[in-house]
Amino acid sequence: MKYNTYYHSIQIRIHHIARREIKMYSRRPVFLFCMIIAPLLCIFFFTTLMMKGLPTRLPAAIVDEDNTHVSRIACRVIDAFEGTDIKAVYPHFHDARKAMQRGEIYAFFYIPKGMTAKCESSRRPTISFYTNDCYLVPANLLMKDMKTSSVLAGLALTRSSLWGHGVSDHDVWGILQPIVIEAHPLKNSFLNYSVYLSNMLVPGIIIILILLTTTYTIGLEWKFENQKILYAMAGQSQSIALLGKLLPQTVIYCTILTFMDIWFYKYLGFPCNSGLPMMIGLSILTVIASQGFGVFLFGLMAGEMRLAMCICALWGILSFSVAGFTYPVTAMDPFLRFLSAWFPLRHYYLIYVDLALNGYSLLYVWPSVMVLFGFCMLPILVLPRYRKAFLKFKYLQ
Repeated sequence: MKYNTYYHSIQIRIHHIARREIKMYSRRPVFLFCMIIAPLLCIFFFTTLMMKGLPTRLPAAIVDEDNTHVSRIACRVIDAFEGTDIKAVYPHFHDARKAMQRGEIYAFFYIPKGMTAKCESSRRPTISFYTNDCYLVPANLLMKDMKTSSVLAGLALTRSSLWGHGVSDHDVWGILQPIVIEAHPLKNSFLNYSVYLSNMLVPGIIIILILLTTTYTIGLEWKFENQKILYAMAGQSQSIALLGKLLPQTVIYCTILTFMDIWFYKYLGFPCNSGLPMMIGLSILTVIASQGFGVFLFGLMAGEMRLAMCICALWGILSFSVAGFTYPVTAMDPFLRFLSAWFPLRHYYLIYVDLALNGYSLLYVWPSVMVLFGFCMLPILVLPRYRKAFLKFKYLQ
């Protein structure tokens, strides 16, 4: 009976503190924005931005100084690519260069004068293409299309020459393409950029918001000198105070990430070989791990809200660089490889790849799962500091 009464009193205290937090959220619109509006905006923004998967119809141009039927065929071939949209055909090189400098085009294809004559006389004409690598993604996509079209143009001329010498079709293809290459992209067979980027950018931004709101909402108690009131409501227990204070945020963020998973894997049809419940479980674990890391940093900074929030913001931004989805962690410096293990987004990424994309069993990702559980347990290390903070620390102006 005493056992049940004790836990009933804990539930009542947590309930009262949580209600107090919800009333505070209603008076401060910043919480509504950070916990609901900003995450939903990120979800819809990134998924609609890359709705087509790959950028298509990128503006490009052609400099045709030869102006023959062969060069015009080459222009039509380039324009037939899905990712390339020929906006103009310039007669001179400097016209295309100025258009690229003005930002009107990302690349242009240069056909020099006399190309057809050199082809007909079996000489080797030079075809050039120029890309503006200040815009990395469109420049690389256009370079791929232009390189493919230039190779195809050379093969077409060689094929016509071989036909003129009476070589059969079977022998022609044996000369032009002795080895046939078959590409089979795995896990993301449509090469959808949204599958690759949205699944990391959106959770990464939400993790930053969780870290900031966690440290901010705890620090408000010291800013308004209400920490002793909260401590008394928790029955002189720092763990009950933190649990009741963060419980509404946990529910809200778990709901947002659950919606994100349903939006990604049910509505948009992103690959999910592990099943939706597994990804929802990963999202909930990530929310609690991020909150635990935020509580740990606040306690480590001796209750200094601004310093804790700065470190959380810096830590969250760095996670995009060391998580491994933009640059492989195995190619980083040994210190950065060690440091990457201290970012929740890194372990979310590893679990997502092995579960959702590869469809592996949970046994293959248990180290990352245990690390996330370790993030959840980090507040235990700083609970004594919180007790001292509730009783003695004051907010530093």
